[in-house]
Amino acid sequence: MRTRITTAVAVLLLLLAGCSPGGRAHGGTVTLRLLSLAWQEESVAADKQLVKEWNATHPGIRVEYVQGSWDSVHDQLLTSFEGGEAPDIIHDASDDLADFAYGGYLADLTHLLPAGLEARIPERSWDTATFAGRIYGVPFLQEPRVLIANATWLRAAHVRIPTPQHPWSWPEFRRITKKLSGHGRYGVAWPLKEPVSATLNLALSTGGRLFHRGADGKVTVRFTAADAVVPRTVHDQVALDHSAPAATLGSGGSDTLPGFFAGKYAMVPLGFSYRQQIVQQAPKGFRWEVLPAPAGADGLTQGVSPQTLSIAADCPHKKEAAAFLDFLLRPKNMVRLALGDWMLPTGTEALADPALHTGANGWATGTALAASLRPAPAQSVRGYPEWKDKVATPALQEYYSGAIGLAGLRDRLQKDGNLVLARYQR
Repeated sequence: MRTRITTAVAVLLLLLAGCSPGGRAHGGTVTLRLLSLAWQEESVAADKQLVKEWNATHPGIRVEYVQGSWDSVHDQLLTSFEGGEAPDIIHDASDDLADFAYGGYLADLTHLLPAGLEARIPERSWDTATFAGRIYGVPFLQEPRVLIANATWLRAAHVRIPTPQHPWSWPEFRRITKKLSGHGRYGVAWPLKEPVSATLNLALSTGGRLFHRGADGKVTVRFTAADAVVPRTVHDQVALDHSAPAATLGSGGSDTLPGFFAGKYAMVPLGFSYRQQIVQQAPKGFRWEVLPAPAGADGLTQGVSPQTLSIAADCPHKKEAAAFLDFLLRPKNMVRLALGDWMLPTGTEALADPALHTGANGWATGTALAASLRPAPAQSVRGYPEWKDKVATPALQEYYSGAIGLAGLRDRLQKDGNLVLARYQR
């Protein structure tokens, strides 16, 4: 892992060093560097085309596209910030912004963004990138977690098919996955190589919060009965019901697709954007559909960490950078970015676009979930990346594998977790 991180950092710095100095004006032309983390072919093409259109109509402000990677992006950005090589415009995710915002690396956008851009995005989305009352990123794409299901298998089993209006409850989901299992086949496969965000975000549906901010502004971890519903469901599906295979717990989402296509699993909980891979890879005649994730005491509520665009604090041309963001995130352009990434736009007008309400490939189901999306529990928690890597990820992996029980999971998340967070709140 350390070698991969070091290599990724070196590649990013070489890319940045190869560009003209960020924000510098040459012969009256301002040059801004945009670090993009787009990776799907359609998404990269959409980003590059929009940059091309901007440059064609704004000769005085030129944007240079710099290709980055989601792999170890926190370490890459930290290195570029500390080395004075940060790009001017930064593509990231909202749950990665807190440390950079509090560390003074990102520009305060509160009074910098055009009023039209602020109005296009609802307050709940802005909350994901707001720290200490100040905006440090523009949330523009969001991705609900959904169930990708084998449509033929579910109908042959005569189970009730959930809809956003009438979803499964978590107990019903467990019963149905048990009914669908047997003879070497499983009702669900949980790809939990990165278990933290999936567990925390889905737990919002049951009233779980995990992170609690006191009157003094400090955050502590409390693992309540509401927080336990989702992880206990996964654990019991694997260990008690045998309706979910233990083998996929260490897998990424893409790793489960061959088994899904081969009929080993009836369903796989995945991010909405995985539909693109399914369209590309599913064998001819394979019938699949998108179903809402199970609902709890708080309905279909789930946490999201939208993709964001920020401006570096060191950027000398922040107004020009903000003008580019306004262009990039106009409703029609936001729709283009959403379609390219197979995700949902945050903008209200963009979300209403007919292209996102078609029944094809589950678009309408995903769009129907947009109103239930809320800021992920860890959005404003300083020290979250360290807490996730050093405490929560190993603790959840051990719980799901059966190495520790629920009491052990609670103890690790609270006791060890609060020790980590305390170092960031002194």
